[in-house]
Amino acid sequence: MDTAEIGQIIREERKALGLHQDQLAAASGVGLRFIVELERGKVTAQIGKVIAVLAALGCEVQVLRPGDLRPEERGDGC
Repeated sequence: MDTAEIGQIIREERKALGLHQDQLAAASGVGLRFIVELERGKVTAQIGKVIAVLAALGCEVQVLRPGDLRPEERGDGC
């Protein structure tokens, strides 16, 4: 996954929730310009702000270590 993919996910989730960019900015405590740049895939976006935006959308961030199995690979239904 890269910054462009993360930006696309954020844009799609925002639209699915019926939010405008300024509304998402207010809900996540960041500026409108940050949302615009984030949705465009800006590579230097601050991770704390990205996490705040994702949380405002109801998304979760998952970090897997090398060798960790993704949930769909475990076969345990989780």
